Amino acid sequence: MESYKREFIEFMVDCQVLKFGEFTLKSGRKSPFFMNAGAYVTGSQLKKLGEYYAKAIHDKYGDDFDVLFGPAYKGIPISVVTSIAFSELYGKEIRYCSDRKEEKDHGADKGSFLGSKLQDGDRVVMIEDVTTSGKSMEETVPKVRGAANVEIVGLMVSLNRMEKGLGGEKSALEEVRDKYGFETNAIVTMGDVIEHLYNKPYKGQVYIDDTLKKAIDEYYAVYGA
Repeated sequence: MESYKREFIEFMVDCQVLKFGEFTLKSGRKSPFFMNAGAYVTGSQLKKLGEYYAKAIHDKYGDDFDVLFGPAYKGIPISVVTSIAFSELYGKEIRYCSDRKEEKDHGADKGSFLGSKLQDGDRVVMIEDVTTSGKSMEETVPKVRGAANVEIVGLMVSLNRMEKGLGGEKSALEEVRDKYGFETNAIVTMGDVIEHLYNKPYKGQVYIDDTLKKAIDEYYAVYGA
């Protein structure tokens, strides 16, 4: 496993973004692990998060794109900090854009979007925290493609949970790829997390012991892709 992936897993644990226990997800599934990007709250955490995303995006998609699109709400700060990191790491100015949950009907920036306006010919990389079922893309992709004649280059999430999407067979990321016709990638997969943390102490604590590994295996027996 690449060193930046190991570092990112430890970073998620340090920031209490990745937690283990018992959680009920938005999809209704009861999961033994949970990832909450809302727990990145300090300046240094957000700076590092943007750098991890920028490196992963550069690794998978290069720098031949114009806009980072982060769906509201958690995608908004992620797209902002990643565009900053891309400028600092690679010297390329990438615009950020996000959608609004409620359309703004006044002022110079009224409409459905925050940040840069999408323009014909723009190449767009979508950016999200995690894709569990792929439901958010059902709302976001038509909105982006309806705003201008853009090309969506790909999607980058921080964690691939490696579980079935809405169709019940493929992973959510595979479903998004096949349905909308663009590449989908993650900084790390849940398989990477298990490989790095299972029965291996990190800062004096074992986060995935035999009991939790059994719960994860049982979860994947039902929901794994």
